[in-house]
Amino acid sequence: MITVRALIKDYGDIRALNGISFEVQRGEVVGFLGPNGAGKTTTMQIITGYLRPTSGQVLVGGRDIRDDQVSIKNQIGYLPENTPLYEDLTVYDYLDFIASVRGLNGTRRDAIRRASELCGIMDVLDRPVGELSKGYRQRVGLAQAIIHDPPILILDEPTTGLDPIQIMEIRGLIKRLGEEKTVILSTHILPEVEQTCSRVIVIHGGLIVADSDINSLREEIAGGAVRVEYRGAVSPEEFGRFGRVTDVSERDGSMSLRIVPGSSRSDIREDVFMFCKDRDAVLLELYREKRSLEEVFRELTLEVDSA
Repeated sequence: MITVRALIKDYGDIRALNGISFEVQRGEVVGFLGPNGAGKTTTMQIITGYLRPTSGQVLVGGRDIRDDQVSIKNQIGYLPENTPLYEDLTVYDYLDFIASVRGLNGTRRDAIRRASELCGIMDVLDRPVGELSKGYRQRVGLAQAIIHDPPILILDEPTTGLDPIQIMEIRGLIKRLGEEKTVILSTHILPEVEQTCSRVIVIHGGLIVADSDINSLREEIAGGAVRVEYRGAVSPEEFGRFGRVTDVSERDGSMSLRIVPGSSRSDIREDVFMFCKDRDAVLLELYREKRSLEEVFRELTLEVDSA
């Protein structure tokens, strides 16, 4: 549904995007992850047609957004990081204005009701936008993004500045929207991606450093440290053949230890299992440590910085 090809964006001597390419298929919920200044917002603004690239191409449904901006923008709902809300208007009047700009005309009332019900703002439609909490303002921002029922949603840092309860509410809303729409969610908050997205694209310094579903990404650079608990006449030092042995302890006649493989990408569990079997050691526990997306992200960005 969305194809980004060799996208470059320069601001004077500063290159914000350095030839990035990726695709987002219909029905995917993709997390666009990166630190502040990585190029996330620039990419979002180019995809939505608010910013022109220095070079490269963005296709939406096979059409170049530069050649057919109005038609393509009607397929996209956009929530920028700082949602432009008219604070003197009531929520209803604001949404009515957005609906008229979208050309809904005779269907405006139904569109406002549908978006308001989905975003949970029916009870504040008569209140001025300026009196709303940050959480409700984000809900109103989402309502304006979906009021024309677009198949694509572009959400730029949708939970910035919210308290924990408001963050949970917005995440739940994004999950519901993702059941029927293609969503690109830009964020630097790692739990956001883990809890709402099926796939993650990691950008850093204007470059894409990873593009995978979350579990595969963890697996791809999962350091591979293994925890072992066993009982038998095998010294912990003998496990050194598989890597660096740490965290050695003994309890109730069993030994526990941690093995860090020499290669960060190797899975040594089968080799450890066969070793214990051959040495008649009773293997009580054997598992590879799971790494958080935060650890994966840190490793990816450090690799780029050191390159």
